[in-house]
Amino acid sequence: MVTGEDPFAVVPLVPPTDAERRVAAGAVLVDVRSAPRRAADGAIPGAIIADRTNLAEEFGLDSPDRHAPITSHETPIVVVCGSVDGSRPVAEALIEQGFTDVVHVEGGFAAWAAAGLPVTPPTATPSISAPRA
Repeated sequence: MVTGEDPFAVVPLVPPTDAERRVAAGAVLVDVRSAPRRAADGAIPGAIIADRTNLAEEFGLDSPDRHAPITSHETPIVVVCGSVDGSRPVAEALIEQGFTDVVHVEGGFAAWAAAGLPVTPPTATPSISAPRA
C-alpha cells in the first residue's frame, strides 16, 4: 500500500491460486454468494458461508454468532463471491471492522473453479432467473 493511501479504499485482489495458497497456509476462506448461486454453481469445500448483511455478528470477536475460525483481527481472511463487485464490499467491511489481513479473489468463484481448485458440484439445475450474488 502506498503511504497516505486510504486503507479502506483498496483491498488486495489476488488470483485464485494465490488465494488457495493463503487458505492452505491457514487463511479463512469466506464465501458470500447467495444460497441459490452456490446451489447452481457449486461450492468451495471448507469455505465459511457468510451473510453479507450480517458481518458484524458473524465476524464480531465478542459476538456469540461469530464463526469459530475467526479468533482475532489478525486472522487472515480470503473473500470469494461471484465477482469482485460482490467480494470487494465485504472485504472492505471486514477491514472497517478491524481485520488486518483481508484479500478477495480476482474473478470470483468462476475463476477459482477455472483454475482447477477444489469445488463441489452444483446441487441444483442452473436457472436463467437465478439471482447472481
